[in-house]
Amino acid sequence: MESALSAERISALMTTKNVLVTVVQKTVSTNQDLLNQIRCQQIAKNTLLLAIEQTGGRGRNGRRWYADRNHSLTFSLAWRFSKPVPQIPGIPLTAGIAVAQTLVQCGVKVQLKWPNDILKNGGKVAGILTETLNPPHDCWAVVGIGINLHLSDAMEKNIGQPAADMPWLAQMDQNQLLAQLIDSLTHHLMLLDEKGFDSLASVWNNLHAHHLKPVTIFQGAEKLLSGTALGIDRDGRLLIKTGKGIEAVISGDVSLRTE
Repeated sequence: MESALSAERISALMTTKNVLVTVVQKTVSTNQDLLNQIRCQQIAKNTLLLAIEQTGGRGRNGRRWYADRNHSLTFSLAWRFSKPVPQIPGIPLTAGIAVAQTLVQCGVKVQLKWPNDILKNGGKVAGILTETLNPPHDCWAVVGIGINLHLSDAMEKNIGQPAADMPWLAQMDQNQLLAQLIDSLTHHLMLLDEKGFDSLASVWNNLHAHHLKPVTIFQGAEKLLSGTALGIDRDGRLLIKTGKGIEAVISGDVSLRTE
């Protein structure tokens, strides 16, 4: 990975100035660290926590997020909204748009898989985990992001599902890449807060990897329904055309698999 990651360097390269950037050498989970800090009232402003090495990163549904030191980016953003998070649909989808658009600007062709994956050539190149807190901290959301820059054979085996990487992107200045990602995240999260997800749904649909493709929705091992993926609605629900009509699937403890 080119250029040592530096909070000062990233902050200097960022356009936005409303995010505090912190870099740590090693932690178990950047998401958990920020959640703990919010609960203990140790955070007063939007905060980005980047770990050079994350040993216990989490994905959705309790899955582990595997990250290779120096060959991935693992970071979390604690973001304070102007209203309670339960009133704001589409936070992980908005983060997906922000990351995908940054990667596209860097020359990487990616698409979005509902609800929180970023795909390159059908393999997962990045994932997002959004976690929120209960009152009195429920205006905060913590958005965790993991990005594969280079995958070793051992790492691909650990992941155990189709994955992708961007080895040439690992050669660029990582401080600049992080600055671009944070600027994009803050821009889109502010837009979400001010105008709602309705203003972003069409952007997500333009990046939809499975538009008009046959898919099956599972919850755990249970098959919920199969049909044709149409895209998402203004609340971020995935619309599936089945033999009975159009079903709206709520983001949550579900996964999507192409048939």
